[in-house]
This record gives sequence, C-alpha cells and structure tokens, in this order.
Amino acid sequence: MTKTWFITGTSSGFGRIMTEKLLVRGDRVAATLRKVGVLDELKARYPDQLWIAALDVTDTDAVHAVMDRAFAELGRIDTIVSNAAYALFGAGEEVTSEQIRHQIDTNLIGSIEVIRAALPHLRAQGGGRILQVSSEGGQIAYPNFSLYHASKWGIEGFIEAVAQEVAPFAIEFTLVEPGPARTEFAGGLVSPPPMAAYDNTPAAHIRKALLTGGFAIKGDPEKMVQAMIDSTERTPAPFRLALGSSSYTSIRAALLDRLAVLEASRDVTLATDIDA
Repeated sequence: MTKTWFITGTSSGFGRIMTEKLLVRGDRVAATLRKVGVLDELKARYPDQLWIAALDVTDTDAVHAVMDRAFAELGRIDTIVSNAAYALFGAGEEVTSEQIRHQIDTNLIGSIEVIRAALPHLRAQGGGRILQVSSEGGQIAYPNFSLYHASKWGIEGFIEAVAQEVAPFAIEFTLVEPGPARTEFAGGLVSPPPMAAYDNTPAAHIRKALLTGGFAIKGDPEKMVQAMIDSTERTPAPFRLALGSSSYTSIRAALLDRLAVLEASRDVTLATDIDA
C-alpha cells in the first residue's frame, strides 16, 4: 500500500537515500531541505510523488507552517522522519557560544519543533509513526563531540517522555541510532580552531583519527536506510533501532558500564531515603 512520508534534511546522506528509495517503490514523499534546487532531478522523475519545501529547522515558525501545508496539501502523512542535523566537532572549551547555540537550535530544538508541529495532525488522523534519527552518540560519547552528544542525548530524553504522552493517540516513535556510516556527514562537521592545551589529549586523538582516516567507519548507509524503512512495518514500533556493529558494540558496553557504576554505589544510593 502506498504511504506518505515527511522527511527533513533530504539534500544528502540518510535523508536523500531514503527519499530516493521511497520514490522508487511508489510512495509519496514530502521532502524538506534548505536548498530546494538540489532535488530538481528527482522532481522531474517523480513529479506526482515528490512534494518539496524549503525548510531550515532552526526557523520554528517555518517548521510549523511547512508541516501544516504538507498535511493540508497531501492529506494523511503516515511517517514523519526527523533527520536534519550536523555535528559540531571540537572540545567543549574550544567551541564558541554561537556554535553551541546553532548546534542545539538545529539538532535539539529543531527536532523538537518538527515533532511538535506533527503531533496535532497525527492525533487528528488517528495515529502515525515518527522516526527520529539520533545516533549511537545518543547513548555513548566520544571526546571532541561534546556538543553533538548533548543534542542527541537531549532529543532522546525528550522522546522518552513524549512517546509516553502520545501513546494513547496511537502515535509511535522509533529512535534510530546509527553508528558511523559512509555518508557526507564527516564533510559537514563544523570545527573551531583547536587549542594547544588539548594537544596529546583524548580530544586530539579523536581529531587526528577522524582527519587521517583512522576512525573506523563500517556502516553501509543504504542498508541502514532500508532498515529504517522496514522498521515502519513492524508492530509495535521498535522504540530504539541501533544500526551497525559499531553502534551495537559501543552502546552495549556503555550500558553495561553504566549499570556497573549504579550497582557500585547501591548502598549509598538506598541509604539516602527518608528514614521509615
């Protein structure tokens, strides 16, 4: 059965791959991106299936206006894919305040507003799916990606709560957590000048590995996107979908370590309740 999708960040990477796959199989796609001309070729090939709108997710008014227009013109939209994001690459002390604000405005607040804009429409139509493209970095952390992690951990916390709030309306969420994949993502990193004080620190080691190709990138973006699409056919929706061996290994290790830390302080933790 033909479905309709709303996807942010469709100019490249996961968003572009997903748009192409969905059009090939006959679905309709409301594709949003900052520079609409990037999709001219696809529009020419799929004029009746592809709906395009310019959108910068940091413009909250525009997010709500575009979402309203998409539902008004397309009718039912089955799946919302909140995908637009980028990574601020630098130690927490190195990045500027302006860069911090833009990272949070894009990855966290932008994603929140896309979801908030969609919820009234999904409630009105009796339900739907929301895929939030997070990252393995929503549950683990690498040095030199501190602000990127802040945005991804933040959106995961938001969805943990909102998913419970809207479950009575048959609205389901999937947090997609890809590991490093061979997309244009690395080329979109925003990086401030490094500080000499961080030479020979973990932050510098990660920077060097990424710039010299020593950072392992195993994820196949085509397979990852197909897994995202396939997840929408599963009922109930998988709440989290880790993609790639790096994601599985890293998240599992982080969760086990977090549990061990919790258990190590169990006696102190339980002793801080009010006395009976």
